[in-house]
Amino acid sequence: MRGTVGRLLCGLILTSLMGAPPAADAQAKVQQHPAVPEPMDADRIAVDRFGNDAPWYRDRIAFFESSDALLDDVYYYRWKIVRAHQRDLGKIGYITTEFANDVSWQREPYASLNDATGFHLDELRWMRDRRFADDYINYMYEDGGNDRHFTDYLADSVWHRYLVDGDTQPALRHLSAMRRLYDAWYDHYDWSKNLYWIEPLLDATEYTIASIDASGGKDGFWGGDVFRPSINSYMYGNARAISQLAALAGDKAASADFAARAADIKQRVEQALWNPELDHFTDRYKVDNQYVHYWDRIRGRELVGYVPWAFDLPDDSARYASAWRHILSPDQLAGPAGLRTVEPSYPHYMQQYRYEGTHPECQWNGPVWPFQTTQVLEGMINLLDHYHQQIVTRSDFLRLMRQYAQLHYNDGKLDLEEDYDPATGKPIVGLARSHHYFHSGYIDLIMRGIVGIQPRADDMLEINPLLPANGLSWFRAERIPYHGHLVSVTYDAHGDHFGQGPGLRVSVDGHQIASRPGLARITVPLARLPNTPIARPIDQAVQLAPNNGPKLSASSNDDQTALHEAVDGRVWFFPELVNGWTPTGTASQQWFEIDLGQAKTLSHAELAFFADGKRFAAPAAYHLERWDGSQWQTLTAQADPVLPNGITHVRWSPVALTRMRLVMARAGQGNIRLVEIKLF
Repeated sequence: MRGTVGRLLCGLILTSLMGAPPAADAQAKVQQHPAVPEPMDADRIAVDRFGNDAPWYRDRIAFFESSDALLDDVYYYRWKIVRAHQRDLGKIGYITTEFANDVSWQREPYASLNDATGFHLDELRWMRDRRFADDYINYMYEDGGNDRHFTDYLADSVWHRYLVDGDTQPALRHLSAMRRLYDAWYDHYDWSKNLYWIEPLLDATEYTIASIDASGGKDGFWGGDVFRPSINSYMYGNARAISQLAALAGDKAASADFAARAADIKQRVEQALWNPELDHFTDRYKVDNQYVHYWDRIRGRELVGYVPWAFDLPDDSARYASAWRHILSPDQLAGPAGLRTVEPSYPHYMQQYRYEGTHPECQWNGPVWPFQTTQVLEGMINLLDHYHQQIVTRSDFLRLMRQYAQLHYNDGKLDLEEDYDPATGKPIVGLARSHHYFHSGYIDLIMRGIVGIQPRADDMLEINPLLPANGLSWFRAERIPYHGHLVSVTYDAHGDHFGQGPGLRVSVDGHQIASRPGLARITVPLARLPNTPIARPIDQAVQLAPNNGPKLSASSNDDQTALHEAVDGRVWFFPELVNGWTPTGTASQQWFEIDLGQAKTLSHAELAFFADGKRFAAPAAYHLERWDGSQWQTLTAQADPVLPNGITHVRWSPVALTRMRLVMARAGQGNIRLVEIKLF
């Protein structure tokens, strides 16, 4: 009897965590129409948005346009950020970086950091090319990428990816590693309180209330160990994901075990981290010193208190929903230009403690952080989609999305940085590493919040745009990968933009399957299909670090660090971020050589050149040469015309090569910048 009750209890917990799938929406018109042409010209949009680099995006991304140009501009810019942060590690595959430039605290020689992985995977899951997410997850679990340098919610992110692509095998591939990694975090678990604790710095949030106050207000970079809503929400999400994945694998015991762990964290967060005096989830101290004491609560509200909703942790109750009032109050967390990480009533609000030279450094005592703004908006999407509350409205969500989108502009140019002044919206840190920073999300917010796709584990497609009736007059999203299909969602308030009448329409693989007269939830059956197999060509020229891999030489500027940048697996064309090899001197012809050390059969090269119309120009001419053992010979190849700020392809019949060089002729006074050369 006890065993039966126990199994029933675990089953109820698991059902609660996974969510009972609602029935198909009976009010939606389910139909199968003949294929119709897509109203968006994706080829034109790709060229308009990405210039010569359009081919990389055209076959990979979902396309989106709306009546709000700001949302659209930032949407496509965020795909540029995704592209720029893909680092090709050769045999290891692709990973996603947080900083485009190297930083001293990254994992060498890969340039990875695990704190931003959740944001990365939530963006990557919307790509039709599944290699980038797949390689990245493999690296994090198989190649030690997740070194627990920071807190994270990797298992939860793998589950999120599965909800979009519906592919079971890669979702279950690392289940054993997930369980080992989860258990490793018990070294940050207080068994007397049944909660996880962390130093704010290792939560990627230095200079919080906890760390500043634990120093007596003197510092706050180190120290301040606390039981935080963040790490406990992350571990809740990870436990829930492992439970769901174990159930998918047929391991009922493991599924019930991790469902119970998740339920225990949920109960403890609600009981212990809810602060009734502040109506907010707040930290409690683990550290005990002359300034702060073990189990005391911190003395103010922080934006981190909304992280539990990003993981659907809190009960659907008015008690917890009351916390959302603070995010709407200008005197509390709602800054004029963005969401404050700490309320201005905190005595050390916006006090600058740390500098790099004369430049302010990262702090979480008030500035706006895209990182936590994303988490708040993800939580708000959950709140609006399936919680019952009367505080936050769809208008609030759209307003905060627009406010967040506006932060992506820096002096009129799209350039997302690390943090911002909540009063002015101006960047604070402004260091070279800060340009086009990738520790946040936006594409996922558009897909779930604006377009309204609510990913599910069952064979259902659910669309619920979280827009007010007068929010956007129209939008269209196309080529969205979902469960092996391509989904399109169209909304036209008045019916005059697309000429198909007013309302919401959903198409799958070019066939309209459902419609609504207005903005309302559509839920329809959709049997999943196999995804397109992942292609994995391996770049043979990549060098993980200077002098680590192929030997490099050049006609000039043969410093190994400079040469390395042309084979470091990174490609972007942002003028604010220098990337690539640039020759020195005035010689009109320059060359760049790669010695592979052993013969490899190659047939294809990709060349990336940067041009800005000022200092840098693509070569006027180029060709490839191979070393035959005694001299250089021109390689007979089909060479595309030079494509500045894009990828130039060169193809030839497969041949065994040990040494190859790229010979380039300068174009007038413009110098060459070879961003990357890849060999396949």
